[in-house]
Amino acid sequence: MGGDAEASEASGRDVVTVTDHGAARVVMLNRPEARNAIDVPTRRRLMEELRRAAGDPGVRAIVLTGAGGTFSAGGDVRSMEGARPDEVRARLAPLHEAVQIIATCAKPVIAAVEGAAAGLGVSFAAVCDHVVAAEDARFVAGFGKVGLVPDGGLLWSLPQRVGMGRAKEMLVFGRTVPASRAYEIGLADSLVPSGKALDAALDLAAEAAALAPLSVAAAKRLLARTGDDLGRLLESEGEEQAALFGTADFAEGRAAFAERRPPRFEGR
Repeated sequence: MGGDAEASEASGRDVVTVTDHGAARVVMLNRPEARNAIDVPTRRRLMEELRRAAGDPGVRAIVLTGAGGTFSAGGDVRSMEGARPDEVRARLAPLHEAVQIIATCAKPVIAAVEGAAAGLGVSFAAVCDHVVAAEDARFVAGFGKVGLVPDGGLLWSLPQRVGMGRAKEMLVFGRTVPASRAYEIGLADSLVPSGKALDAALDLAAEAAALAPLSVAAAKRLLARTGDDLGRLLESEGEEQAALFGTADFAEGRAAFAERRPPRFEGR
């Protein structure tokens, strides 16, 4: 399927759907007939919806999932034939922005994985803050089987999750990792019955939505800087903490603690 066909498909229906559940926004890949393969129109739409969710003050958590019992089969290989280097870079641009949004946005991003997460699907799952995997889920980064290097930041996110040796098992040897093994090595953070990944992710999103959003945002910013030396990280920690001391949310948190009641955070 080439670029014109892809554009026609994208204009015919939503290749990415969005649904709000309270303060959680579900962003769903919606190409079930293609096992949610991420072609160029889909990655552009995904980037736009992630950007919109990240900037919406009413959204406290984001859930990323796929329709039809599959998370994502990865990049749409059928649309890659004959791409020139400049076209490859153009294909990667919205993908890279989407990954950056997930990694650095102020809100927790939770992946709900049913069925296969392959190639780029693994990249999107691994960069999320929490991965809920159904028992039938499986993860495979088979880039070497099609002659490409892992993309979507997977060479950065996967070693952080599972360590360098286990990352090489997947990225160099192309081994498929079933859900139970993914949970054991840290690629998945929660393991749930098949068909329940989205429900579990929404439960977790509701927990996250009850936390102080400015505090969560600061924690994500600092976690993104754990590559810094300790002294620089401690300096950044001090700056973040000093700013948070002056927020209405911290005042509310102190009052709620003293009054033994749940806090009501407003993100200010």
